[in-house]
Amino acid sequence: MNTLEVWQAALSEAQSTLEKFKSNPLLVEKCVEFTRILVDTYRHKGTVFACGNGGSHCDAMHFAEELTGKYRKERRPLGALALGDASHVTCTANDYGFEHIFERQLMGLGRKGDSLIGLSTSGNSKNVVRAFKAAKEIGIRTVALLGRDGGELLKIADLAIVVPAETSDRIQEMHIKLIHTVIEGVERELFPENYR
Repeated sequence: MNTLEVWQAALSEAQSTLEKFKSNPLLVEKCVEFTRILVDTYRHKGTVFACGNGGSHCDAMHFAEELTGKYRKERRPLGALALGDASHVTCTANDYGFEHIFERQLMGLGRKGDSLIGLSTSGNSKNVVRAFKAAKEIGIRTVALLGRDGGELLKIADLAIVVPAETSDRIQEMHIKLIHTVIEGVERELFPENYR
């Protein structure tokens, strides 16, 4: 396969993944519910937390900064935090184990009425699973952005959105689309003046 063919195949595969997602009414309705959960969190003065590993951690940070910064137009910041700053991760991983890094930070910062978004292409990341279990104990709603068969998080999330793809790159590309679109949906509800 030459370089041109690599590009054509990758773009076609990405388009196919998006089309599969878009043509599934259940998945689209889950995205609508995702927006409702975040809007409700913010209307009740809650905070949105996010977590993931590797590229999914980068997506969690991207998600949080779009909420605390801005998406398209000027508006007040919305409370959001990607769990897993370096000093906390190294401290907690050293003292308790890597599987506890998100759980312990959420237990320290999270309150009933907040929301936790977990990103995991497999759905089996132990540290995200533990954070979701801690969230349940606190009274924090959970949304999982997943791939493949959804893994363990599919069973314990309040809302699970599983991208119909098998490779991490295609799954994460859709996760970014979901992140951007849910932020737009939240803004349209909370800051309608930005979309007139």
